[in-house]
Amino acid sequence: MNGTAVRVLGAATAAYSAAIMIRPRWLGRPCGLTGPDGDVPTSAALLIRAVGARDLAVGTAMLLASGPSARRTATACRVAADLSDAALFGTLLPDAGRRPKIAGFAAAWGALCAAAAAAESRG
Repeated sequence: MNGTAVRVLGAATAAYSAAIMIRPRWLGRPCGLTGPDGDVPTSAALLIRAVGARDLAVGTAMLLASGPSARRTATACRVAADLSDAALFGTLLPDAGRRPKIAGFAAAWGALCAAAAAAESRG
C-alpha cells in the first residue's frame, strides 16, 4: 500500500481540528461543555483549541509524511492521542451520560488510524 488511507485520515483529522479551533462548540456541544446559553465558556474553548492545535499538527504530519516510517510515527502519535482522549473524556466529562459516546468515538478513530497504518505496513 502507498499510505493513501493514512493520508486521508490525516487530512480528515487536520480539517476537523482546524474546524474546532475556529468553532469550539463543534466539540464542546457533543461533550456537554457548553453553558446554559449554548456557548462554550472561555476556559473550555481554550482547552478545545489546544486539543485542536495538537491534532492539527499530528493530522498534518500524517498527511505530509515523506515515507512509510514517518507515516507510522505520525500515526502512532495520532493513536496515542486518541486513546488518551478516550480515557480522559470517558472518565472525566462532567456529564457521565456523554462519556461512553465520546470515548467510543475517540477510540474508534484511533483504531481506524491504527488499522490503516497496519495495512500499509503489510502492504
